[in-house]
Amino acid sequence: MRRTKEQAEKTRIAILEAAETLFLEKGVAHTSLEHIARHAGVTRGAVYWHFANKAHLFNAMLSQVRLPPEQLAERMRGCPEDDPLLTLRELCIDAIANLARDQQKRRIFTILLRRCEFTAELREAEARHAAFINLFIELCEQQFNAVSVKPRLHEGISPRLAARTVHALLVGLFHDWLRDSQLFDPLSDTAPMVDACFRGLVRDWPSAAALTPG
Repeated sequence: MRRTKEQAEKTRIAILEAAETLFLEKGVAHTSLEHIARHAGVTRGAVYWHFANKAHLFNAMLSQVRLPPEQLAERMRGCPEDDPLLTLRELCIDAIANLARDQQKRRIFTILLRRCEFTAELREAEARHAAFINLFIELCEQQFNAVSVKPRLHEGISPRLAARTVHALLVGLFHDWLRDSQLFDPLSDTAPMVDACFRGLVRDWPSAAALTPG
């Protein structure tokens, strides 16, 4: 039984790796489950045994490189009471910097942002992706809505608007760096850009010197 489970897991990994390779090379819309099965050296039946459809497979691939919703929510809740935005800042910086450190994350987010058209076949994956984005924005809004934060927002900036601004910054940085990795250094330039965004939202955002570990 154990050998069977190990073999099944090896097959699942081979299918995910084949999907990642082909999605990156051909685009998601132009890659069929038949293509993926052939590239992985398995039958179509084996693919369907592990994944109900291409949307399920696509979502499983994404789940390899982004925080599960429960973990994301837990990390947001673990923020310092005096300034809940510090954890959000660290999460944003880590998200971009990890693109440079993790090649698989780079490949998969390239697929999501540059090789994917959400066709009818991928409606389920699109819905799950939208739900993840909405959850992130909602959690961000909770941070900006905290008693210690909300009064510090610039006039005209609501917690909801601030949350959407942070999300837009992240998506823009992801998309631009994946398009051209020479635009900025994700390891050294991300923190100043993120701080500039937060400074535009929060009146008393700390200086760079105050945010740099001593």
